Amino acid sequence: MSSLSPHRNSDEPPPAEDRDYSLRAVDRVCAILNLLQESVDGITLNEVVEATGMPKSSAYRYLWTLEAHRYVERDEATGLCRLGLGFLGMQSRHLELLRERVRPWLEGVRDEFGETANLGLLDSDHIIYIDIIESRRGVRLAASRGDRDPLHSTALGKAITAHLPEARVRELLERSGMPARTERTIVTVEDYLAELDKVRAQGYAVDDGENEADGRCVAVPLLGTNLPAAISLSAPAARFPQRDVAGAAKALRRIAEQISTRPSGEVA
Repeated sequence: MSSLSPHRNSDEPPPAEDRDYSLRAVDRVCAILNLLQESVDGITLNEVVEATGMPKSSAYRYLWTLEAHRYVERDEATGLCRLGLGFLGMQSRHLELLRERVRPWLEGVRDEFGETANLGLLDSDHIIYIDIIESRRGVRLAASRGDRDPLHSTALGKAITAHLPEARVRELLERSGMPARTERTIVTVEDYLAELDKVRAQGYAVDDGENEADGRCVAVPLLGTNLPAAISLSAPAARFPQRDVAGAAKALRRIAEQISTRPSGEVA
């Protein structure tokens, strides 16, 4: 007569030594994302293959799928992959903290100059407005929160892309195109790269009637936030002459420096 095993309720979990809840596909995705998170400059397809032991064709499909969902960005020129902006939705609290920290400063610079102040973020190949503190004047230059604008024609776009690798800037411009928004819009990659040299040298970016024919805007990057973000002041060009741009830029740079000296989770 054979012995019977002790009865175990089917709803009870198996003993710890018998448990294996892992899913191979999820394990592979986590391995790839861990590699991306640890990399500064990005990783290649071959590095994914070596680190995970996956066949090259499988690694390519995983990266392609992650890229399609914007969790991975791939540099067409170098083939390097890095974490994409799809994760920003998961960092909504981080963005909200940034908005809360920056808002009092933007209100201050709005009151100082009487013009609209903005907080913008790189989202794929465009700028998205995270916060806008509108001028109190009847006629003003202002977007709406959530609006998107091109990189190549805006001061916010220039301020952010000036601190990205050139290969990535070229890729973003190729993806978005460089349509002429006005007669003053920069429409060639080489001219835009030359403009970014100027931005880095002077520490701020200017949209001089390039996005709106009658508008002028100055922006500086928020380098201490670990996000591709910038702040700006925008106004009708008639009220914001070129002679006032440097002063506005100085005020914005003071804000950026104050924000950079605070821990990422600290609210002003």
